[in-house]
Amino acid sequence: MLDLARLQFAVTGSLHFLFVVLTLGMAPLVAIMQTRHAISGKPVFERMTRFWGQIYVINYALGVFTGLVMEFQFGLSWGGLTHFAGDVFGAPLAIESLVAFFLESTFLGLWIFGWNRLPKRLHLACIWLVTLTAYASAFWIMVANSFLQHPAGSVRRGDHLVLTDFSALLTNPSLLMAFPHVIGAGLFAGSFVIIGASAYQLFRRTPEQEFFRRSLRTGVVWAFVGTNLAVGFGYAQFAFVGDIQPDKFKGALPGAALGNMILIGQLVHTIVMFVLLPLLFRNLLARARWMHPVLMLMTPLPFVAAILGWLTREVGRQPWLVYGRLTVADAMSPGLTKEMVTLSFAAFAGVLGLLALADYLLIARVVRRGPTQVDLGAAEPAEPSPEPALVL
Repeated sequence: MLDLARLQFAVTGSLHFLFVVLTLGMAPLVAIMQTRHAISGKPVFERMTRFWGQIYVINYALGVFTGLVMEFQFGLSWGGLTHFAGDVFGAPLAIESLVAFFLESTFLGLWIFGWNRLPKRLHLACIWLVTLTAYASAFWIMVANSFLQHPAGSVRRGDHLVLTDFSALLTNPSLLMAFPHVIGAGLFAGSFVIIGASAYQLFRRTPEQEFFRRSLRTGVVWAFVGTNLAVGFGYAQFAFVGDIQPDKFKGALPGAALGNMILIGQLVHTIVMFVLLPLLFRNLLARARWMHPVLMLMTPLPFVAAILGWLTREVGRQPWLVYGRLTVADAMSPGLTKEMVTLSFAAFAGVLGLLALADYLLIARVVRRGPTQVDLGAAEPAEPSPEPALVL
C-alpha cells in the first residue's frame, strides 16, 4: 500500500507540475510582449499578447483544478505529515494560498476582463502583477518543499515539529539555488511552446509571417535566458545537496533521472546558443523550413526535463518525507486501506489525465486557428443604433 500511495503522489504531482512550469514560463513572456506594444505602439505586439495570452489563460485555468486535486491528496493520504509537521510545513502553504494565489487570480481577472476597459498602463500593470504573484506563489511552494528536503528553522517538541526561526525557512540552502532553477525551467518550457507553435505555423506557410517570425525570435531569445538559468543554478545546487543529503543521487532512479535531465538541459542549451540564436540573423531560422519539424519535436523536451528534475528532488530523499525526521511510511494517514488508495489513485490520476489532455487539445486548437481567431481582448461588437421613431 505504501508503494501505491507513493506512486499516486508521483503521478499526480508530475501532472500538476506540467501546468505549473508552463504558467511560470508564459506569464513573463506575455507581459514582455504587452510591454513592447505599450512602448512601440505596433499592433503586432498587441496581437501577440492576445494570442499567447490566451494560451496562458487556458493553461492557468485548468492548472487551478490540478492544484485542488493535489490538496485533496494531501488531506486524504498524508495525514501523518500534517500532524507531525503541519505547524511548519503549513505556514508557507497558507501564505501561498491566502496572499499569492488569490492576488494572482484577482489580477489575472482584471487583465482578462480589462481589455478595452482599463487604461492601457493600468492594464499593463495587471499582467506584470500576475507575473510577480505567480513567482511569489512558486516561491512559497518552494519554501515548503525545501523544508521537506532540509527541515531548517524547526525543533521537535513531543510528537510534532514547531517553527522556531522563520528566517531559516527563507534562507534554507535547499531553497536558495532551487528557486531560480525552477524559474529558469519555466522560461525554458514557455519559450519552447512559443518556438514549437511558431515553427508549426511557419512550416505551414502561414500568411501571418511577421507575427510568427517575431514570436519565434522572442521564443529563442528567452529560451537562451531560461536554459542559462536552469543549467547554471542546477549545477550550483550540487554543493548544497552534498552537504544536506549526501546520499541523494546514489539510488538507481534518482541517478538515472538526474543524468537524463542534465543531458536534455545541456543538449538544448547548446543548440539554442550555437544554432538557433545565430540563425535569428536576417530571419534565417524563420525561413529554414527544414528545421521547423525539428523545433516542433523539441517542444516537449523542457517538460520531460522538468519531470525528471522533480523526480530527482523527491525520490532522492527516500525513505524520508521530512528528511531525517519523518519517514514516508509514518506520514501516511492512519486507517487507510489498499482499496481506498487504489480508488483514490484511479480517480486522481484520471481527473488529472483528462485535464492534461484537455489542456493540450485546447492549446493545440488555438495554435492551429492562429491569431486571427482569438477571443481574449477582442473588441466587443458595437450595438446597432436604434432607428429613429417615425413621427406622424
